[in-house]
Order: sequence, then C-alpha cells, then structure tokens
Amino acid sequence: MSSLDSLLVKTTSRLRALQQQATRRLVRGDSERGSITVEQILWVVAMIALVGIVVAAITAFINTQVGKIA
Repeated sequence: MSSLDSLLVKTTSRLRALQQQATRRLVRGDSERGSITVEQILWVVAMIALVGIVVAAITAFINTQVGKIA
C-alpha cells in the first residue's frame, strides 16, 4: 500500500467518524448548547445598564447640589 493510499484510507475513516459524530449530535439534540453563554451576556448587559443608571443618578444629584451652592 502506497503512502497516498494510506493517507486516503485515514482521511476517509476520519471523515466517516466526523459524519457519525455530527449525526449523533443532531439526533441527540444539543438545542441548549451555548445557552449559558447567552445568559451570561444578558446578565453582563443588565449589570452595565444598572451601573449606568446609578452613575446617571449620582451625577444628577451632584449637579443639583452644585447648582444650589452656586
């Protein structure tokens, strides 16, 4: 068996294994894969929004107090 034939056999068997793995994943239904990442992103966005609201409230309060002094 030549090295080209050997490479062809290895490549074909690897492709078959990948096809079987993909088929198992589709049948098993990894529909929630990545949902943790999406949830974490949503929490980060919510926390950034909350911090923005707090900073805006503090800034408004300080500007009001400075306006009273001047």
